[in-house]
Parts: sequence; C-alpha cells; structure tokens
Amino acid sequence: MDFIDNYNKPIYSMKYIFSEEAKMQDTLQYIRSTYRQHYAHGTKQATEFIAEAGHLEGFCLGNIIKYAQRYGKKEGENKKENLMKIVHYALIAMEDKNEKEKF
Repeated sequence: MDFIDNYNKPIYSMKYIFSEEAKMQDTLQYIRSTYRQHYAHGTKQATEFIAEAGHLEGFCLGNIIKYAQRYGKKEGENKKENLMKIVHYALIAMEDKNEKEKF
C-alpha cells in the first residue's frame, strides 16, 4: 500500500487523460494474480529458468509479439488481459543489471 500524505499535498497533481494510472493498477493486480496460477507452483517460475539460461529478452519479446498478433482473433478471449500480458512481458524485459545478479 502506498503512503498517502494528507497534510502535504503535491503542488501539481498529474491528470492522466486516458486513465493510465488506474489501468496500471489493474495491470499490477493482474500480474500479482499470475504468481498464484498453476505454472507458478514450486520454488521458481518457468520464466526464471529461461532467464537463468540467458534467454529472457528473446522470450519476453516473443511473447509480446505472440499476444499482439493474436489480439482480437481468438474467440472468447479477454482482450484487456492480452494487453496486460504484453505489458507484463515488457516490464520483465526491462530487466536492469542489478536484477540480473539474482539469476
């Protein structure tokens, strides 16, 4: 939970035209839910093994392309969830050097 300072409000409050902040919160909630899904059981997720093998960036970019290519084409799909998957893989692909030391 974020700290809210009700006594020292910021001078300038950002107003997002396209509700980006709310959408990012929804996406973060979706990402949190993926850590409880079937492929996340055990000590490591499959993505961690892929990262350890040195293929994280290609794996993430491949998944971004996959979800972008099939967007709107699969009957009964949740389009919003597919876009959240794209964002999730993009965030993972933004790996920094400090994070790399974990693998």
